[in-house]
Amino acid sequence: MNQQAGVPAHRPDRTVIAAVSIMVAGIGGFLALVMVAAANPPYAFDTRLLLALRKAGHPDMPVGPHWLQLAMLDISSLASTTVLFLMMMALFAYLLAARRPRAALFVLLTLGGGQLLLSLLKLAVDRPRPEIVSHLVEVLTLSFPSGHAMGAALTYGTLAALACRFAPGRASRICLWAVAVLATLLVGISRVYLGVHWPSDVLAGWCAGAAWAAACWLALGRRLSA
Repeated sequence: MNQQAGVPAHRPDRTVIAAVSIMVAGIGGFLALVMVAAANPPYAFDTRLLLALRKAGHPDMPVGPHWLQLAMLDISSLASTTVLFLMMMALFAYLLAARRPRAALFVLLTLGGGQLLLSLLKLAVDRPRPEIVSHLVEVLTLSFPSGHAMGAALTYGTLAALACRFAPGRASRICLWAVAVLATLLVGISRVYLGVHWPSDVLAGWCAGAAWAAACWLALGRRLSA
């Protein structure tokens, strides 16, 4: 055995440690937020933040200029079911064409499985949409967790993780993750601004999306190059 003195036989993989930490923190945060969602009446911070984004005494009028409302609608659409489905299928098809079947399977299970998990979580918690402010966009599903927030965390996080495998250096990887995190944050904020989610719905969506993405990477992502 040619092991130098003072050098450990095995160094823990930092990415594995990070993924496990994200998964544990995400699950813990989500479970804590389930208790918030079950509260009746809603917690004060949920109500306070929703009303803070509307003009005083006018719950049907969002703060800011009209272009801000249009911008929030556009940002929200970045994580709509249609957009995320098209992104998933385009990435899946590309990876198959590039002869990367394991990566294609990883994308399909992570993103497709995440949507199935989202539906189950919504049914399990069964939280209605907020009614203290008007909805600036039509919604038909239950409120908790936010599907847009969870879908953004899953999709943009997965895209960043795959793109980082081909990034030329640390700076480019940081840039990729910064863009993914920024897009995820903006999507969640837009859902609260539009009045269709309690803030805790969005926080829960981020937690669930990050935890599921980390779990899928631990199960499948590390073996993509094997």
